[in-house]
Amino acid sequence: MPNNRINRAIQFQPFDVLKGFKEALKEVERIHEEKKTLSEDSFKELDNTLKSLKRGDIITIEYYYDLTYLELTGTIRKIDSLNRKLYLSQSIISFDDIVTIKKDSDFHFI
Repeated sequence: MPNNRINRAIQFQPFDVLKGFKEALKEVERIHEEKKTLSEDSFKELDNTLKSLKRGDIITIEYYYDLTYLELTGTIRKIDSLNRKLYLSQSIISFDDIVTIKKDSDFHFI
């Protein structure tokens, strides 16, 4: 008798006929952007900003990731100039993907 109840319950479970279809639709709906090429002036400004950063700075960064541009605010954990990586609170970002960096002097901890 218990097997009969289980079999009966299974027939009423939701059924995804097109497995993965919902995820595929979400991916198609997402806006894909081409990676921007920085001008020489923008590149120099970004390079100077990167050189002025230090561990513990709070920054807002715009960067290219997974065919789109994202903006993130976080605290710098590490700057790896050799491997060209910036380590923030929750993320690791390649220098090559960075578009803009803004130091956030508005944040004050009490």
